[in-house]
Amino acid sequence: MLDTNQQQKVSPSHLRRKAYLYVRQSTLRQVFENTESTKRQYALKERAIRLGWAIEDVITIDSDLGQSAASANDREGFQRLVSDVGLGRAGIVLGLEVSRLARNSADWHRLLEICALTQTLILDEDGLYDPSHFNDRLLLGLKGTMSEAELHVLKARLQGGIRAKAKRGELEVPLPIGFVYTSNAKVVFDPDKQVRDTLTTFFSTFVHAGSAIAVVKYFQKNGLKFPRRIKSGPSKGDLVWTNLVHHRVLQILHNPRYAGAFSYGRRRRRHMTNGKFSYKSNLPRAEWVVLLKDAHEGYISWGQYDANLATLRQNSAAYNHDKRRCPPREGPALLQGLAICGLCGKRMTIRYHTRRGRLAPDYICQRDGIEQGKGVCQAVPGQALDDAIGSLLVESMTPFALEVALKIQAEVETRTEEADGLRRRHVERARYDVDLARRRFMQVDPENRLVADALEAEWNGKLKSLTEAQEVYEAESKSGGRNVCGTERTAILKLATDFPRLWSDPKTPERERKRMTRLLLDDVTITKSGGIKGAVRFKGGATHVIDLPSPQPAWAMRKTAPEIVREIDRLLDDNTQDEVANLLNKADKRSGMGQAFDRRIIQHIRLNYRLKSHRTRLIERGFISSGELAIKLGVSTSAIHQWGVDGLLQGRKCNDKNEMVFTMPDNGFISRLRAFRKCGKDGSFLRSLSQKLNGV
Repeated sequence: MLDTNQQQKVSPSHLRRKAYLYVRQSTLRQVFENTESTKRQYALKERAIRLGWAIEDVITIDSDLGQSAASANDREGFQRLVSDVGLGRAGIVLGLEVSRLARNSADWHRLLEICALTQTLILDEDGLYDPSHFNDRLLLGLKGTMSEAELHVLKARLQGGIRAKAKRGELEVPLPIGFVYTSNAKVVFDPDKQVRDTLTTFFSTFVHAGSAIAVVKYFQKNGLKFPRRIKSGPSKGDLVWTNLVHHRVLQILHNPRYAGAFSYGRRRRRHMTNGKFSYKSNLPRAEWVVLLKDAHEGYISWGQYDANLATLRQNSAAYNHDKRRCPPREGPALLQGLAICGLCGKRMTIRYHTRRGRLAPDYICQRDGIEQGKGVCQAVPGQALDDAIGSLLVESMTPFALEVALKIQAEVETRTEEADGLRRRHVERARYDVDLARRRFMQVDPENRLVADALEAEWNGKLKSLTEAQEVYEAESKSGGRNVCGTERTAILKLATDFPRLWSDPKTPERERKRMTRLLLDDVTITKSGGIKGAVRFKGGATHVIDLPSPQPAWAMRKTAPEIVREIDRLLDDNTQDEVANLLNKADKRSGMGQAFDRRIIQHIRLNYRLKSHRTRLIERGFISSGELAIKLGVSTSAIHQWGVDGLLQGRKCNDKNEMVFTMPDNGFISRLRAFRKCGKDGSFLRSLSQKLNGV
C-alpha cells in the first residue's frame, strides 16, 4: 500500500500524462538467467495502476535489455524516455532502482533536471519522489552517486583480479600469429613450420632492409604470403594466408611477444565526450602495467626487439622534431640525416640545386630560422664534402673488403633458400588441403547430394589453389628463387673486394651509398668558418677531421681553367675562332660551364682575357688587307682576291667570315702575272704595276 504522503504527490496533472516504465538488464546473459529481476521490474506497472494511472496509459520501454547503463549512448530506450519527459508527455517515470536508469552521474542528473522542469515524478522500489522538491532531489542525487560508485567498485574488483593475474604472467590474452597455448596454458611456438619460417624470414628481412615498407616489397617481389588467424565468425581460429601490408609489419615489430616477453597495459583506454573510446598505443614503456621478459621463447631476442624499435624511430622522419635519421632517400646527398651543425648542434636539412646538369646538395641549418624568424644558421655546399667523405670511406673499407664479401655471399644464399623454402611449404599445404577435401568427399553418402555437391565444389577449389601455388613456385624458382651458382659467387666476391669500384660505379644507386655510409658513420659535424671542417664520427667512437678550402663563388666555379685559356691563346696564332673550337673539342676539352666549345664561347673568352684576334696577329706578322693592297697596287679588290685564288699572291684567312689578308708581292710577281695571262696583252698596265711595286 502507498502512504498518504506519496498519494499527495500525485496530482491530476500527473494523471493526465503517461506513466513510463523503464526495464533494463546489463547483459543478455542476465536477461536469460536473472529472470526474477526482470519480473520485478515489469511488476512496477501495478504500482502505477494503484497510483491512479489506467493500464493503457502505462508505457513500457524495454528495448535496452542487454545494454549497460554506463553511458546513454546506444541506449535508444533511455533516449526515448528523456525525450518524452522533456516534451511533457510523462507524468511519472518508474524504475526498479536508480542503477536501472543510469550508472552515470551526468546522465542521471540530466534526467533529474528535466523531470524537475516538467514536474515529472520518479518512482523506484523504495518510494515516490518529486525532483522539483529539494529533499527528494537530494536523495535521488545520493542514490545516483551510490549507483555510479557501485559500478566503479565492480570494475575495480574485476580489474584487480585481471592485474593480479597479469603480474604473475598467467593472464590468457589473444596471442599474435606464431604462438599458441598448450593445454596447460603455456605459450609455445606455432606447430605449423611454415608459419614459423615465415616469421623468421620476416624479422631477418627487416634487419637486412632497415625499413617496414622494404619488408612489404620483399614479400611482394618474391610472391610470399603472410599467415593470419581469423578471430571471429564461423571460421574462427582458421589459418589464412594473405598479402603482407605495412600496418601489419608495424604491429609485429612493436609487439614484445615476439621477443619472448609478456606485457599488459601497453594501450590506455580513453573515454571520449561522445561515449566512445580510443586506444593510445604509444604509451612509454615505463607506464606499462606489466612487463615480464623471458616469459616464453621468442623469435628474436630482447636486444633485437629494442634495435628494431630504434630503427623505426630513426625512420620516422615526418614525425620527428629534429629530423633525425630517416630512411635513405633517392637524392645524392650522402650525409642525409647524419649532418649536424657545428654552431648550434641541431640536425641540418638538405636543399638541392642543379649544377652542370646534375643535382648538387647544400646542407642548411634553418631550424631557428623557421621557428623564430631568424636567419639561416649556416649553409654549406655539400658536393666537395660528400666527395671527401666518399674517399675516406673507400680508404676505411679496404682492409675489411674480404669480410664484407663473405657476409654478402652468405646472406644472398641464406635469403634465397628461405624464400624458396616458404614457397615450397605453401605448395605442400595446398596439396594437403586437396587430399583432405578428397577424403571428405569420398566418405560422404552419394545419395546425400546437397552435402556431396558442396564437398565436391570445395575439392575443386582446393585443386585450383594447388595449381596456382605450383605455378607461382615454378615461376619464382626459374626467375630468382634458386641458389647462387659458382659464377655468381665469384662475381659477388669480386664486386665486394673492389669496394672503390663499387662506390664509384654510376650504376650503384644513391640510396645504397647512403646505407653503406650509415653502416660506418654515426654522424658528421659540419662547421663553415673560413673553410669547411667536417668532424667525422665512426661507429665505435673513432673520429676523423676533414678540412676543405672555402668554396669558390659561382662565377669562379664557372670560370674556364687557366691552362685552357693559355691553349686558346696559342692556337689563335694560326687558327680562327671556329678552328680553335674544333681543335679543343677533338682534344676533349670543356669550358667552365662544362660545355663543348664553339665560336661564340671562344670569342667570349678572348674578349674577357683581352687576347689578340687571329687577324691582329697576322697583321703584326706583316700581312695586309686586300683593300690596302689594292690601293697600293692601284687595282680593284676583286683583282686582289682573284690573284689570291689563282695563287699569284700569298694570302691567309684571318677570320671565320673567309676574309683574307695578303703579303706584299715579291719581284717575281710581274713575271708570274705575265705568264698566267690574266691581264691580257696590255703592256702599259704591267709597266705601271711594275713601277708601283718598285716604288713600294
